[in-house]
Amino acid sequence: MTTQQITKKYGTANVTGAGYLVKIKLPYPMRIAWDLDSSVNTMMCHKLVADNFTAVFNELLTTYGYDKIKELGIDLFGGCFNYRKMRGGTALSMHSWGIAIDLDPARNLLKESSKTARFARPEYKAMIDIFYKHGFISLGREKNFDWMHFEIKE
Repeated sequence: MTTQQITKKYGTANVTGAGYLVKIKLPYPMRIAWDLDSSVNTMMCHKLVADNFTAVFNELLTTYGYDKIKELGIDLFGGCFNYRKMRGGTALSMHSWGIAIDLDPARNLLKESSKTARFARPEYKAMIDIFYKHGFISLGREKNFDWMHFEIKE
């Protein structure tokens, strides 16, 4: 989506997310990717995608179980809402609206391709399919880079 399309549907992004962010309860704890001794049980996201995110996390838990989620690093939370420009760009990131999430960023780096990104492996296919089922796309699958990033399609 273009910034104009995103703004039309999700409103104008702002630094605090005031007016559009809601807190959702996660069905399992997610470890903070940059501080593995810390975890979160809730996440801030755009109110229009809260149900989508909730459905994704619930289905991930049902499909994999918590032990497997943790073993695979699917619980490594890299962030959802973050008001900022796209890395290397001038337009706002999808994170500015809280309509994207990064998972396990250390093993799915921005410029990694399917040759080395963890989420390109077969054991993560179900995870990516679950995101698609609930209205998200994977930049890894779509563009073969930024495998950590999942964003709402529309």
